[in-house]
Amino acid sequence: MAATLRIQSDWSQALSRDEGEAWLSCRSPGKPTLYGTVTRRGLGSDGVPDIVASEGFAVGEVTKKSILISCPHENVSTKFLAPYTSFCRIHQKSITCLDISSGGGLGVSTSTDGTMKIWQAANGEIRRLLEGHVYDVNCCRFFPSGLVVLSGGMDAQLKIWSAEDASCVVTFKGHKGGILDTAIVDRGRNVLSCSRDGTARLWDCGKSACLGVVADCGSPVNGIAAGTAHDSLNLGTPEKPPSEREVGTEGKILLLAREDKKLQGVGLQSRQPVFLFVGSDAFNCCTFLSSTYILAGTQDGNIYQLDVRNTNAPIQVIHRSGAPVLSLLPYRDGFIASQGDGTCFIVQQDLDYVLDLTEADCDPVYKVASWEKEIYTCCRDGIVRRYQLSDL
Repeated sequence: MAATLRIQSDWSQALSRDEGEAWLSCRSPGKPTLYGTVTRRGLGSDGVPDIVASEGFAVGEVTKKSILISCPHENVSTKFLAPYTSFCRIHQKSITCLDISSGGGLGVSTSTDGTMKIWQAANGEIRRLLEGHVYDVNCCRFFPSGLVVLSGGMDAQLKIWSAEDASCVVTFKGHKGGILDTAIVDRGRNVLSCSRDGTARLWDCGKSACLGVVADCGSPVNGIAAGTAHDSLNLGTPEKPPSEREVGTEGKILLLAREDKKLQGVGLQSRQPVFLFVGSDAFNCCTFLSSTYILAGTQDGNIYQLDVRNTNAPIQVIHRSGAPVLSLLPYRDGFIASQGDGTCFIVQQDLDYVLDLTEADCDPVYKVASWEKEIYTCCRDGIVRRYQLSDL
């Protein structure tokens, strides 16, 4: 794996002062880490700070919220982005999950302070409190309409809420352990959940009933993702004809990120196994990049890219640090990943540098959500950060 560049987490504050400096490091597997600094020498005529790097590093384009650093010797570049805004008043404690509505207007988040809240994405102002789960809520997401929220909790319940009046309209019961992740099928007549109890279940929202256990792994399922499968993939046939209440499951594959170091693919309609890939450690999260390519992240910091048509060997394994990979999100022609050491980075096919979303200082970034050019992250430090990507 290529070298990894790091910068002091509060670099933008440090460099806002004259003579201010921030540390840099470049770590390459099997070599001693190179350390250095960036120092501000004053303001240029265009109002942009004049910043220089110590030996071994070079400074590229600098804006108010971003700085491009390279380490020519290792042939690696990273553009570090500081948040455009930070919301620290939404929750009192660690924020474990968040999502942004399809129109970009609303956010929803869950916290270890025991609350789940809907807030305005523009300013973090709280609009609604969603109350009804017992114990902590683990996961939350908007339906495609942006008017309804799906949540799962340690109470083994899955709930559907109105974002407009905060009422809980449906509660699904059936899991025997805390719910760890959810997924929505198409427009949301059916939804999926996975749990510590080792199962993934399919639910009918209209009748608030379980349509079946899609997979029973015998090991906690930490994350799931549903996506359209490549035509050439044999998804198997269901043992009995699917219920007419099942909508949009045909031709789809369900990915299961399992605690027992396995990433599994199952035909959503057939409930038949499609593939099983064994990784280096427990899988925490998974997502589709396309109908062919998938990503999954492990507890020991590996991001596996696989081709669903042949999962014998990964296409590539990205490893930037040994910290757990906590969240993966497809973005443009690449992805965004966040890790347990506070790093959050964006990889794009046509960019020769990595984008690093900075400021979380060693606190895990649990989840990332995006709306157009805005990226939102939530962190153990209780802050929601919003980053603005200018020109990808």
